[in-house]
Amino acid sequence: MATGNGSTRARTKVEELAAFAANAHWDALSTAAIEALKIRLLDALGCALGALAAPPMRAVRDLTTALGGSPLSTLIGGERTAPDRAAFYNGALVRYLDFNDAYLAPNETCHPSDNVAPLLAAAEYAHASGRDFLTALAVAYQVQCRLSDVAPVRAKGFDHTVQGVYASAAGAARAMGLSTEETANAVAIAGTAQNALRVTRTGSLSNWKGLAFPHAGMNAVYAVLLAHYGITGPLAVFEGNKGLEEAITGPFEIDWAHEDLERVTQTILKRYNAEIHSQSAIEGLLTLRRESGLPASALASIALDTFQVAFNIIGGGEEGGKKRIRTKEEADHSLPYMLAVAYLDGELGPAQYAPERVVRQDVQDLLQRVEVRPDPALSARFPREMAGRVTLRARDGASSTIEQRDYPGFTTRPLSFDEVSAKFHALARRLDPQRATAIADAVSRLEELGVSDLTKLLANIPISEEE
Repeated sequence: MATGNGSTRARTKVEELAAFAANAHWDALSTAAIEALKIRLLDALGCALGALAAPPMRAVRDLTTALGGSPLSTLIGGERTAPDRAAFYNGALVRYLDFNDAYLAPNETCHPSDNVAPLLAAAEYAHASGRDFLTALAVAYQVQCRLSDVAPVRAKGFDHTVQGVYASAAGAARAMGLSTEETANAVAIAGTAQNALRVTRTGSLSNWKGLAFPHAGMNAVYAVLLAHYGITGPLAVFEGNKGLEEAITGPFEIDWAHEDLERVTQTILKRYNAEIHSQSAIEGLLTLRRESGLPASALASIALDTFQVAFNIIGGGEEGGKKRIRTKEEADHSLPYMLAVAYLDGELGPAQYAPERVVRQDVQDLLQRVEVRPDPALSARFPREMAGRVTLRARDGASSTIEQRDYPGFTTRPLSFDEVSAKFHALARRLDPQRATAIADAVSRLEELGVSDLTKLLANIPISEEE
């Protein structure tokens, strides 16, 4: 790369990443990747529509309305505002239910569809085509997943939004058609400024659990706009003095010149409205419940043997106890709660996190009788499998056990567009059915449309106050 005095220098790592993002093109996407992107987009939009009436989302919406902003990007369910504010509100909607997709790296877990909202806001602002948006989304998936593979941060006390902000900035820059130089500056600004703490997801959980990535996405969009207007960032953000590698991750390498856009096909979807590492355990529990016919009143205890990551994050391990449950945020990150309420209700969806359901005595009593244990043999199979072993013990001493290696939505049992469409329609049940069908249809053929054709369908949706 040329310098101011006419000499050349080697490109920094963020410049290599930027070249990958800026040069990404539609023709590089496989048919499988395009289908996977559409499926995850529809899934994320269903999650967003299902969260419209949640009190924290109404609070964020009220703040967004009070602040105002140039009407350049659509608020899901509402009108229009500035792109960064749309990225935050829409991202909050996608994330609130904790029902969107995930990617399992050996030492990091992330939710790449968190990138949908910032990229949608940036793409609409730039009047992008559906093809450009999907290509940009593939870039974001690739960046976040690959950084999670080689540069995990959780063990150092940082949140997965650290890798996510690089992804959102790279994807938003591609959606807006920024040059390689502008993209490098945007990613450098965003990454330098957003190194979030893991305390977001440990101990007593707050609303911020669902807002941390939306905040990162908002700032990524703003960083892209700054770079587009000529603001520069620290191009040695990864390998430089006091950069990411020295401060947090240690050295890592990604050969961006040889990366593809296929990582989206290795992400997984949620069958149940629960933290991702719980999915197989819940599948096994509900299978046992059906097969045994054991009423909850006759159940003495539930035991789960699981892999170490699940135990650490949601089982009562290093990220805090999981048996004092008072809020939705604590409930959907507690294996004892999730297993208990799934057994009692025979399902695990948004209704199981209603405030009155969380505090009801039946689930509060049963969750105290759920034991979660890490198993080294199961841990060795992660992340290739999401293995778990559930044992039910009846009050009369009888017991039954099931071992589960995956669930519908895992890489070994992927969901089709039609299957995710059913989930979408269930979550979007407050919408007029014709509007919901039109949104799903637009997603299915987005490469033929402009982004604004989709966002128009997402606007001006009446929001029920019903929970």
